[in-house]
Amino acid sequence: MKALQFERNVARYAAAMLAGRAVPGAGARVGPLRLRDIDPPRLPGPDWVYLRPRLSGICGSDLSTIDGTSSRYFEPIVSFPFVPGHEVVADREGTDGTDRVVLEPVLGCVTRNIDPVCVACARGDLGNCERIAFGDLEPGLQTGFCCDTGGGWSTLMVAHPSQIHPVPADMSDEAAVIVEPTACAVHSALAAGVSEGDTVVVIGSGTLGLLTIAALRAHTSAGIIMATAKYPAQQELAQALGGTQVIEPNELKRAVRRTTGTLALGDGDIDRLAGGADVVIDCVGSEASITEALAVVRPRGRVAMVGMPGHVHLDLTGLWQREITLFGAYAYGTETLADGTRRRTFDLAFDLVRAADLGRLVSATYPLARFGDAVAHAAGAGPRGAVKIAFDLRNEKERTRA
Repeated sequence: MKALQFERNVARYAAAMLAGRAVPGAGARVGPLRLRDIDPPRLPGPDWVYLRPRLSGICGSDLSTIDGTSSRYFEPIVSFPFVPGHEVVADREGTDGTDRVVLEPVLGCVTRNIDPVCVACARGDLGNCERIAFGDLEPGLQTGFCCDTGGGWSTLMVAHPSQIHPVPADMSDEAAVIVEPTACAVHSALAAGVSEGDTVVVIGSGTLGLLTIAALRAHTSAGIIMATAKYPAQQELAQALGGTQVIEPNELKRAVRRTTGTLALGDGDIDRLAGGADVVIDCVGSEASITEALAVVRPRGRVAMVGMPGHVHLDLTGLWQREITLFGAYAYGTETLADGTRRRTFDLAFDLVRAADLGRLVSATYPLARFGDAVAHAAGAGPRGAVKIAFDLRNEKERTRA
């Protein structure tokens, strides 16, 4: 079968780090990611099934892995060699033929055949599973980072029934492949603790930022949603998806000051604000974006880390002095809505993808053989007027037999 495989190779990883620092995405051409002919993965258990990916997205975490910038934090919860790809719409093979499904990639207790399940899995918070390095599978926080499951950047992979969500017949593959990142955004918007009328800032209008804007508008009673967006296409989409004010990143402090009526601190250029937004959602995860988030949130406000951070150097004096809550929002599971009902995040994501026409965020697709071009496009999506880039397996000449 054909697959893009990421191996543990120190020399190639170092080369990817150097290349990726010079040009984002360049690590794909010199690093450990290679297109290979490999054996199909075995079924880990009697309930598991084979999936044939149709589209598989390229995520920010994939890009950081390819460019060698991901944190060593992940080493105990990833197993090599792995096939990336966790944003997947695929054909499921069964006794009644095939049907299209979306993958929920978290590898929690149920997929690992652990009984009894951990406390987090028992309450439906799969993203907080405590057993992601144990059980019947090799370590892997998600499909796409586990050597036993394969991943979406291939012609064949495996999945547990608990990971599978049927795709409605009238939903396009492009819409279906955006469901998984939309689930991340829905979880983040609900975890942010937005109260009625709150002023919310979303830093970054890449895929995750745009989806978070849509989720905030659909699932919270936020008042003003301010979003930073660098490029014209991002600015247009941020406004279309529910942003009240869409501004250039370097204008954020001034915009928050005007909107909230607060005062600025610092001589000359604004250093930080005396008050600020009620909630800030950082969809970038860089040292600069976290610093900016802490500068524009009000005392006792909340800052949600949604974009995956790495090693950063921060002055947290303001967090202490202003009693700011800084927290992470990762993955999905089961959400508690305003009326107290509990629903699976993926069900909410399917609804939002359809209601907001989020399939339009898929800007371009590539065959596996052009993975270098695909990764470069994904890494430079913003300035090229693109949002989500995906691999297209629908026309692969080889449709592997299990």
